Amino acid sequence: MSDKHRNSVLHPTRRQALAMMGMVGASGLVMPRILGWDKAYAAPPSAPKGQVIIGFSQEPTVFNPHMLHIEVDEGIHFSVFDPLFNVDPEGKFTPALAAEVPTVENGGISADGLNWKVKLRDGVKWHDGKPFTAEDVKFTLDLVVDKDFRSARRAGHDQVRDIKVVSPTEITWRMEKPYAPYASILAATFIVPKHILEPEADKNTAPFNNAPVGTGPFKWVERVAGDHIELAANTDYYGDGPYLERVIYKYIPDLTVLYTQFKTGDIDVTGLQWITPDHYDEAKTLEGKEVQVVPGATVESVTFNMEKPQFKDLAVRQALYYALDKTTIIDALYYGLPAPTETYMPQQSFYFNPDLPKHEFDIEKAKKLLDDAGWKPGEDGIRVKDGVRLAFSNSTTAGNHIREQVQQFMQQSFKDIGVEMTISNLPPAVMWGEYWMQSKFESVVVGINFLTGADPDSSDYFLSTSINAKGGAGQNTSQYFNPEVDKLLGEGGRVFVPEERKKAYLKIQEVIRNDLPLLPIFQYATVRGRKKGMTGFTPNVNNRIDSWNVGSWYWEQA
Repeated sequence: MSDKHRNSVLHPTRRQALAMMGMVGASGLVMPRILGWDKAYAAPPSAPKGQVIIGFSQEPTVFNPHMLHIEVDEGIHFSVFDPLFNVDPEGKFTPALAAEVPTVENGGISADGLNWKVKLRDGVKWHDGKPFTAEDVKFTLDLVVDKDFRSARRAGHDQVRDIKVVSPTEITWRMEKPYAPYASILAATFIVPKHILEPEADKNTAPFNNAPVGTGPFKWVERVAGDHIELAANTDYYGDGPYLERVIYKYIPDLTVLYTQFKTGDIDVTGLQWITPDHYDEAKTLEGKEVQVVPGATVESVTFNMEKPQFKDLAVRQALYYALDKTTIIDALYYGLPAPTETYMPQQSFYFNPDLPKHEFDIEKAKKLLDDAGWKPGEDGIRVKDGVRLAFSNSTTAGNHIREQVQQFMQQSFKDIGVEMTISNLPPAVMWGEYWMQSKFESVVVGINFLTGADPDSSDYFLSTSINAKGGAGQNTSQYFNPEVDKLLGEGGRVFVPEERKKAYLKIQEVIRNDLPLLPIFQYATVRGRKKGMTGFTPNVNNRIDSWNVGSWYWEQA
């Protein structure tokens, strides 16, 4: 490779960088090759055949993809709906409802990144038989910024202006300013039907939200609350597949029971939260099963509600981090499978900061920090300052037995430094409902993928206007606010050249590591299981749910 060519690749022009938006995910977050998951298989059936039962330890409850939701709900969203384009395991955008991914080279994006033109597929139908058109795209983009709608995300969409339906298969808009993450945001923006939702006076309570209609590979059949959701093949689907007649998402809150049902064959695929590491050695020997360790972008952490008085003092958060024995937790409870981390950014990302301070487990340093900050032990040994007792609750999903062990481990370590942590766990549907979304918790043990698809943007979790409990739209449930982070997120969004963008995201990680609104424990390495013969299952680090491509799954015939 010549020096001239090397320089053009490593330091692309603004125009080249914009062109890359339509070809690869800007984060460079690429799924490592996983042995045994990429072999050749027999061709899929010519018509939908059979069913798959996917076990989830959390219950999907939010079926309008633009309302506040968590990862598990996206199992339904990817099955029932489509975005304009998807992100594949290599971080590349691939067309979905769009006939092609817009780029500078094909005229879909102007050279300055401000003007967009999207060509749509012709002949696509909603599940009720009505035609999909550009009007539906405009309606969706308007809906997510509607002040009366409880939108899951406005950041990025709020830069869109002058949306125009040119024809049933073409739509244009301009951006108020160049916004690098927007392609990845669109890849996570499922299009919803105008003809069903527009007539509803209150989109937040529309019947659609409990019986969704999409363009995706599967149609809604029924939900049995607390048990399962059933979907049926959309035989009019515009793309390849679906190859299964039925998909059933089964809710199994206890992770030991989830594994047992996989072991006995009652479920075909272990979805969120997969097989716990303590079962890995047995699981990989099970006859008729495929079991692999898959790295993910999700980071496990202890996250604080920064509006609670106990956590407003940085010294408290620093002391709790010193008292968190991450190494023992990872080695003893997670069998050494996940990788410890100091940041929310996945280690495979181009934007990962490897130079952050390394965590130390040091009870004496924790005590000294609290002593120096004026937190003095009370008569019961629990520290107090200015009338605030250093005591708080910690919550996570009931039935996740390893997390529950982590909590017990933390509880003892924190007690050793004069901090009282009580354990208050809830069923998943309650835990990740208003309790989480409206910041009603004090602290939690949680796993979050902080990125925007394949893009390093984390505005949804760290931008101050993404605090839902304060009227924002997003998932900044820790209620974290730092003006410098707000500024850096804005800067990162305006820059398209990866090497230049990187400066902002490295600094954001540095600031958050210093502020510690969350105590990062590890990046996920999950144990995924499926019955042999279940084909098309492809891990994708750039999406948050295993069934992102369930329309491509089928049973391989002997």
